[in-house]
Amino acid sequence: MNPETQGSGGSELESDFNWDEYLEENGVLAVPHHAFKHVDRSLQTGLAPGMSLEVCVRSEPDQPYWVATIITTCGQLLLLRYEGYHDDRRADFWCDIMNSDLHPLGWSRQHRQPMRPPEGVREKHADWEAVLEEALAQGGSAPAHLLEGVRGDLFPLGWCVELQDSVDPGVAWGAQVEDNIGGRLCLRYTGTEGLTQSQTRRWVFYLDPLLHPPGWAEENSFSLTPPAVLRGLRSETEWEEVRKNIRQPKEEAINEDFFKDRPVLSPHCFSEGMKLEAVDPAAPFNTSPATVTKVLSDQYFRVQMDSLQGDSEGAGPGLSLLCHYGSTGIFPAQWSLKNGVPLSPPPGYQGQNFDWADYLKQCGAEGAPESCFPVGQSDHDFVESMRLEAVNPVSPEQVHVATVTRVRGQHIWLHLEGLKQPLPDIITHVDSLDIFPVSWCESNGYPLQHPYKPRGQAPNKNLLTILVIGLYQSAQGNGKYSCPKIYFNHRCFSGPYLNKGRIAELPQSIGPGNCVLVLKEVLTLLISSAYKPSQVLRELQQDPELRGHGQGETLKAKYKGKSYRATVGIARTADQVAEFCRKTCVRLECCPNLIAPHMVLEDCSENCSLLTKTKYTHYYGKQKTKRISLPLGGYTNLESSTKQGSRRKKKKPLFVHKKKHLSTSVDSTPAGSPLASGEEEDLDEDYSLSEEDSGSELQDDYEVSERKSQPPSPSPCPTPTEPRPRDRPRRQRRKPARSPSYSDDENGPTLPKSGRVEVQEKLHLDSSPLGWSITDVTRFIRTTDCAPLARIFRDQEIDGQALLLLSLPTVQECMGLKLGPAIKLCHLIERVKLTFYQHFAS
Repeated sequence: MNPETQGSGGSELESDFNWDEYLEENGVLAVPHHAFKHVDRSLQTGLAPGMSLEVCVRSEPDQPYWVATIITTCGQLLLLRYEGYHDDRRADFWCDIMNSDLHPLGWSRQHRQPMRPPEGVREKHADWEAVLEEALAQGGSAPAHLLEGVRGDLFPLGWCVELQDSVDPGVAWGAQVEDNIGGRLCLRYTGTEGLTQSQTRRWVFYLDPLLHPPGWAEENSFSLTPPAVLRGLRSETEWEEVRKNIRQPKEEAINEDFFKDRPVLSPHCFSEGMKLEAVDPAAPFNTSPATVTKVLSDQYFRVQMDSLQGDSEGAGPGLSLLCHYGSTGIFPAQWSLKNGVPLSPPPGYQGQNFDWADYLKQCGAEGAPESCFPVGQSDHDFVESMRLEAVNPVSPEQVHVATVTRVRGQHIWLHLEGLKQPLPDIITHVDSLDIFPVSWCESNGYPLQHPYKPRGQAPNKNLLTILVIGLYQSAQGNGKYSCPKIYFNHRCFSGPYLNKGRIAELPQSIGPGNCVLVLKEVLTLLISSAYKPSQVLRELQQDPELRGHGQGETLKAKYKGKSYRATVGIARTADQVAEFCRKTCVRLECCPNLIAPHMVLEDCSENCSLLTKTKYTHYYGKQKTKRISLPLGGYTNLESSTKQGSRRKKKKPLFVHKKKHLSTSVDSTPAGSPLASGEEEDLDEDYSLSEEDSGSELQDDYEVSERKSQPPSPSPCPTPTEPRPRDRPRRQRRKPARSPSYSDDENGPTLPKSGRVEVQEKLHLDSSPLGWSITDVTRFIRTTDCAPLARIFRDQEIDGQALLLLSLPTVQECMGLKLGPAIKLCHLIERVKLTFYQHFAS
């Protein structure tokens, strides 16, 4: 390890580093993911939606082939639809191009392989042969080299390439891929096996213009010669043997088709002797004067850093660098002065302040005109103090947390963190192949050098929200852990836990990307869209099926000013994603397509549009398992940020020992439903009614109204002699202050001593509220003094059944009403209930 750096796993550091916590603690932002064009491009396999191919139908005994169309792509994962299904999405399936039997159109007939559709297509089309002929005639085949080459992994380990010399572009040498980190390749020069010198390896991004397929050098009349730094490691005879080995064709070689899409280098107009400014390759922290020493071709020229020290002073010529028209490390003379950047004089320069005019006169040279340089575009997303990840130029195997400290045009200055001995800020271009978005290392399983943090102060392992959307899994590997896009199909039934309006405000999709990153963000957004986020967090935490998907991830929820966290199991691999999404939806009693790897455009395959909030028990709610209770002395990993010592003391139960519980026929919220206040309280352990939330006048009038509407039928609730259930909701406890007294008679209440309850006009209903639709309920509310709330009823999709189930806690929690309007609405609902039982209940 380089002495300037220390790995994050050292004894002085906590091994975990969390970008989310780091950005929050420092109050800074990350550079947006889309600013790193090379990362986005590395995720593209060349396969695009709409392309057709032939795929093996493994469901058939003889495994024939059939035509399929690419619906969407996610790195090396493809979502395919068999020809013949047209717009039917139910049979769409994912496959990994790394291990699937995929071929271009016409391959099966060329190789005399059987072609027959799956059973579903045969049922739809008796003349499936005609469907096949039409599909083959339409064309649009995926390119063969993208399907039959290296199966999507552009640079597998051990495969061969050729690498141009970084100083002499006329020289190239063979190399093998030793490691592939999201498209960033560690290459070992051929013939250096067994040698430990650092010069034997070179880190390049796969889009580097100096990277070529085997055989490129001789095909283009380049010299096949080892780099100058390696020539002394072996004799010329030994190198000749290595050269013969490089020239031999190999099966494990990169296909030249993968290099076709790289941008073509434009011709330059530099001449030998021209002076310019350049970032010193030996110390990429400074800009210094340099000279064009040789024009190598129309595309390449060599630049050497100036040095005025003679050989007698022990200093040779400055380092050289290979440049082309678009090289980002060279500038016209006076660029530093115009941009307020210090310019380091060449070694041996005499004088206090460097002056370009004097220097050119002294050297008898001319500066390269600005027309030789590309016109800089300042339109980018890098801003001072933003964070990213960057390669350490001194130790290129290390990637560090980096801060943008200065921006000048398209060049930025980066301060690397996690260094034992700080380095000056490095100068780089916004299009550099050595900078990456935050969490790039984590998504590719590579260690990130991060700032020191003493043990015990390491943040929790969460990931930055904004980057999950953009951090896709690299197309160069890790396809097993690559998650497709997860869609929020907000038109689908949202169930009793989730607010449909908030779901509609979520982004259309998350991903594609690493499974844990994408699914963690999906669950976080679902939690934030809940009526009661802490309850949804508890539901996800307690689901044993979700926990069985793999290692737990910490999720957070905020509710009523308190923070909660819990460990939830999240799918780790691509083949678990669809089932994980379905089970999550079932747990939350919503449509299985609410979150799914496919988009629901119009009609959901589950016909969930027919459901309302109160019909969820006929959906997946009936299958809900019994709530998991904690064993005696047990504990849960759902934690509240409120300290235990500061919790409000429980209030003693009042009006319980002789009072009858309300009949379930009056307030018949299903037991498992979040509409039941007891369920909410069971979840939210730290919640208790505050003095402001439980006015005595409300309890007086509301309780009288509930008791008055109680039908004469026997109540199934426990009798006063039975012990009170332990989980009796605290929210239904009444305060004694200014409350009217009640009779001890168990058969019914007497009138309160105060005459505060007014006799209201009898409510006339033309039809039973039980059969009202959402529109009927909305229309009724508009005819009452609660008309301003009609829009809420419509948005929450409250039908007649839901109306009869509403209670004060539900109204306040789920509809977000303040105390006054909630009381008013509850009085109206009680009148509707009373009329229903008097005239429509059988």
